[in-house]
Amino acid sequence: MKQTLKIVYDGDCPFCARYVRFIRLKDTLGAVELVDARSDDPAVEQVRATGVDLNDGMALIDGDRIFFGDECIHRLALMSTPSGMFNRINASVFRSPTLSKLLYPVLKTGRAITLRLMGRTPI
Repeated sequence: MKQTLKIVYDGDCPFCARYVRFIRLKDTLGAVELVDARSDDPAVEQVRATGVDLNDGMALIDGDRIFFGDECIHRLALMSTPSGMFNRINASVFRSPTLSKLLYPVLKTGRAITLRLMGRTPI
């Protein structure tokens, strides 16, 4: 039996929350668990135990492997359905590991600024 994929993301971040819902992974993969990084879910501790700071990005848990930040969005782009404008744009940009690596810091900075302006604390 295949293990459920888990995406650990910042539930207080409007960009992160919309992103994980828009990529429609459940349509292509079936069971995908969305885990708020601000919760006490064991998946959060599993990611933190690797030394990752969840303020620096989201994580994908796929079995015993954890993909973080640019690697996470790259993997998600490879797995998502091509239906819908958002998914087509996401796939065309983030299927490239190079573009993912170049653009992820920009996304991370935008997230940090937005959370600060919204008065939300870091994870």
